[in-house]
Amino acid sequence: MKPEFENIPLIKNEEAQQFEITVEGHKAFIVYKEQTNVISLIHTEVEPELEGKGAATAVIEKTLAYIEDNKYKLIPLCPLVFAYIKRHPEWKRIVDDSFHGIKFL
Repeated sequence: MKPEFENIPLIKNEEAQQFEITVEGHKAFIVYKEQTNVISLIHTEVEPELEGKGAATAVIEKTLAYIEDNKYKLIPLCPLVFAYIKRHPEWKRIVDDSFHGIKFL
């Protein structure tokens, strides 16, 4: 994650069911669905003002850390999250066992 994102807090917006960071008034977020001990990450989006600046990576990294720190398991349905885990296989440790049948090629 780029250093400028390190101190930006991750917000778990339960009403909107999304994890969010806000940078200079603009949001990057991941839509999620939560079940008992499992969080499915469905869609990652950044507002146009943040595109290409590393905000998507920052919100993904912060969300994965939240999932691990809070002892959830992950189902990575979002293509960006899936691709991130493929590039950073150490995060497979938090992927739910039911999802391990899907290949991270």
